[in-house]
Amino acid sequence: MTNFETILIHGGKSIDEKTGAVNVPIYQTSTFKQDELGKHKGYEYSRTGNPTREALENLIAQLENGKYGFAFASGLAAITTVLALFKSGDNIVISNNVYGGTFRLLNQVFNNFGITFTVAENDDYEKSITTNTKAILIESPANPLLTITDIKTISDIAHKHNLLSIVDNTFMTPYLQRPLDLGADIVIHSATKYLGGHCDLIAGLVVVKDQELVERIAFLQNSIGAILEPFDSFLLIRGIKTLAVRMDRITENALFTAKYLQNHKAVKNIYYPGLKVSKGYEINLKQAKNGGGMISFELRENYDIKKFFSSLELIMLAESLGGVESLVCHPSTMTHASIPADIRKKIGITEGLIRLSIGIENKEDIINDLEQAIRKTEI
Repeated sequence: MTNFETILIHGGKSIDEKTGAVNVPIYQTSTFKQDELGKHKGYEYSRTGNPTREALENLIAQLENGKYGFAFASGLAAITTVLALFKSGDNIVISNNVYGGTFRLLNQVFNNFGITFTVAENDDYEKSITTNTKAILIESPANPLLTITDIKTISDIAHKHNLLSIVDNTFMTPYLQRPLDLGADIVIHSATKYLGGHCDLIAGLVVVKDQELVERIAFLQNSIGAILEPFDSFLLIRGIKTLAVRMDRITENALFTAKYLQNHKAVKNIYYPGLKVSKGYEINLKQAKNGGGMISFELRENYDIKKFFSSLELIMLAESLGGVESLVCHPSTMTHASIPADIRKKIGITEGLIRLSIGIENKEDIINDLEQAIRKTEI
């Protein structure tokens, strides 16, 4: 079983060995009966291990070509647990545009414990490394400007300086990009997004390939306790089964929409790594299957952005991304509001930036909705 689409369906623990059920059951239990002191059937307490969650963890590890996977209550719970690997005095280098929640976590939570971070200026990661740096954390494509970073190069730099390389792979998923194969040490997902795929759960995943990291993160997962519950683990396994067919449709729609926006008189700037004019196109082509399903763009000054959002009829104004329905958001007041305004401005997250998460609707309906909203928006 080597083809990715087949692993999505049959990977991990895909059936119940006891009954033959083709779906792993929801083991909705907090604890497990033990036969005698020190003797149990592999499970003691669901925070430490649960068969439904374990099936999911095995599946994501296989999809990312990792050694072991870990499932958490949210993407931020996953990031929090990874950051708990570090101690007071440690420094982490990050890319200059990351998810606002990641920035907030570093700037307002872990900063209180003496863990500092440095934003890589002009994408010069090696220059940003100090004697206290212990890791480089990137997103590629980054949220929300879809900046592309060469994952192999960053991993090589990290290993040259004995650092961990951490990659948030939420936007691409293992179907389009596998950071561990490119040298990364840790992969993180907000599984709420494309992996779940239906805007009906909150979840986070972590995958590693090094046995020492497996043991350290397993300890932190159990100690911190922000684990994914059995029912949501079941839903996430179900969502992952259709990942390939959803992503094929989403990325087809995204490229079609990006080309439409690229040629529109109302659009001042467009950010989509699947366009040949994109700054990171060649790097993305080298490490990912295609440009993904996210597009960011800016309208020209003679268009009213607030009216644009209120004029959309099919595409919904909402937080999050990666569902079957197309969503739009305003990063500077929504997903990245926790980043100080001066930093947003410096890295290019303008007040006029619009972020689109393309769904699986008919592609003509998507651009027709954008077109009618843009027409109503012109001042």
